[in-house]
Amino acid sequence: MAFKRFVEVGRVVLINYGPDAGKLATIIDVVDQNKCLVDGPADITGVTRHVIAYKRIALTDFTVKIERSSTQAEIKAAWESADTKSKWEATSWAKKLSSKKKRADLSDFGRFKVMVAKKQKSAIIAKKMAELS
Repeated sequence: MAFKRFVEVGRVVLINYGPDAGKLATIIDVVDQNKCLVDGPADITGVTRHVIAYKRIALTDFTVKIERSSTQAEIKAAWESADTKSKWEATSWAKKLSSKKKRADLSDFGRFKVMVAKKQKSAIIAKKMAELS
C-alpha cells in the first residue's frame, strides 16, 4: 500500500489545531522537515499566510496547481478554477466534521429534541418489525 498524500506545494490541508482549527489552507512552501508555509486564501477559507507545524495539519486528497510562494491572487484563482471548496464539502470527511459541529452547537433543548426524535423513530421501527414477524 503506497502513500498517496504528500507534503507538496499546492496540497490542500485541514488545520486541526490552533486558532484556525477546522479550516482549509494550501501549502505554499516547505520550510523544513517540521514546518511549512500555508495560505488560505484568506477571503475563501479565512486562513492568513503563516508557518505551521506538520503535526497541526492533516493532508487532504486535493491539490491545486500553483508555483512555490504564489501570491494570494494566484492561489485564489487556482482554488476557483479547481472548484476546491465545493469538492471538499462533498467529501464524507467534511460532512462528518459539519455534523460534529452542528451537534456541538446544539443547546440543551436541541439535544432534548434529538433524543425525542430518536425515541419516536425507534418506536416506529419496532412497531413495523412486530408487524412483519
